[in-house]
Amino acid sequence: MAGGLNIFRRKSVEEALASTTDPERSLKRDLTAWDLAVMGVAVAIGAGIFSVGATAAANYAGPGVILSFVIASVVCALAIMCYAEFASTLPIAGSAYTFSYATMGEFVAWIIGWDLILEMLLAAAVIAKFWGVYLSDAFGLFGITIPTTIHAGPVLIDWGPVFIVGVFTVLLVIGTKLSSRVNAVLVILKVSITVFVIVVGFFYVKAENYTPFIPPAEPAESVSRLHQPLFAFLSGMEPTTYGIVGVLSGAALVFFAFIGFDVVATTAEETKNPQKALPRGILGGLAVVTVLYILVTVVVTGMVSFRELAASDSPSLTTAFVLVGADWAGKVISIGILLGLTSVIMVLLLGLTRIVFSMSRDGLLPRGLSKTSPRFHTPVRLQIGAGIVVALIAGLAKVELLEEMINIGTLSAFVLVSFGIPILRRSRPDLPRGFRVPWSPVLPIVAGVACLWLMSNLTTLTWLRFAAWLVVGTVIYLSYSYRHSQLAPPPTP
Repeated sequence: MAGGLNIFRRKSVEEALASTTDPERSLKRDLTAWDLAVMGVAVAIGAGIFSVGATAAANYAGPGVILSFVIASVVCALAIMCYAEFASTLPIAGSAYTFSYATMGEFVAWIIGWDLILEMLLAAAVIAKFWGVYLSDAFGLFGITIPTTIHAGPVLIDWGPVFIVGVFTVLLVIGTKLSSRVNAVLVILKVSITVFVIVVGFFYVKAENYTPFIPPAEPAESVSRLHQPLFAFLSGMEPTTYGIVGVLSGAALVFFAFIGFDVVATTAEETKNPQKALPRGILGGLAVVTVLYILVTVVVTGMVSFRELAASDSPSLTTAFVLVGADWAGKVISIGILLGLTSVIMVLLLGLTRIVFSMSRDGLLPRGLSKTSPRFHTPVRLQIGAGIVVALIAGLAKVELLEEMINIGTLSAFVLVSFGIPILRRSRPDLPRGFRVPWSPVLPIVAGVACLWLMSNLTTLTWLRFAAWLVVGTVIYLSYSYRHSQLAPPPTP
């Protein structure tokens, strides 16, 4: 507290729950544990399942990328257990933002909400951008000649991202339940394709490709100091690839595969019986995703040597099939990727609007954004506005250059949620909890430290960009949000 500012004022659990009863700013509870599990699988299984493991194997860890996935999934599971406890205790839209508001105060909540906006906005735009790229690839594979870009004067627009964002914006405006049904169909189709690719891929696996399992470290001479992990930059280590450092850097990279489970927590206010449904849905979805990712990674590193993957321009599961002569797999995988990315976009658009909705309802962003439609019970204006912003970024910008920003936004949220569990246990032991993280406070603290460690394995350049984003957020909070907060004292006459 400085200069009369009380930036750590807290919104009590009772106040948070009471805010959900505002008829102009309320959401309809109609999601089940199955809907939540499907949502988690939907957002985690996209193009990444066919590419991120191969990329991490080729450039960071070799076959040891299997360990990278195990490390990332364990860290994610620890953090997700903390999310499950919070969401079953405070079944309110806003995810980590809402949880932090009740435990660590308004400024910390604002910062984490600001981080989540970064994560969801960039993730939705990046995935929509990739959807357009893979749509073009799919057209080429099937011999269809339809241009995927159009000229609007001097501006070149990718129409694919704009189209898919527009479709799901309309679906989300009409209702979350309808969107979840469409999502469930897409998830079943893409999981079926993933399982098919895994089964076929196992016929091409050769044991010798797993040796050496963790390749010895090699100097990465072409990597600038800003592009090496932060801990290596601070410790003065020379840039390297492979070895133990490569496995850890690979874990930080493949963590991208697990983003999205925090998005599921943003739907707490739209869930029936959230105390039971949220933990089951979140943890069930994570289990399915972890198994599928590890199986795909076992296949891709067993089919071809990681050296062959490293020699390719864009290592992926498709690359592995092409290298063993199974070119037909490219068509199957391209369909799986398009289906995968389609459902990811929907869930990220949902998560983005629910974070902004919650912050708006608390007054930290303009209150008009949190008004819901009396007909659809969704924040129609906000959903359309978010869709327009995401479509413009994806259609016009080279947003794929900022992929790592998504990881650091997610991990920062995981850190605060993990450390928040012991705080809420101590301050409000009386609250009913549908799920409890075992061995608290040890396990939540381990989860938070593990997430910090993964953050330290992201590049120094990513940290510098993240710091700039936080500075902008702090300026907005001090100049607008602090004064307009629902917790701000009324102005003196």
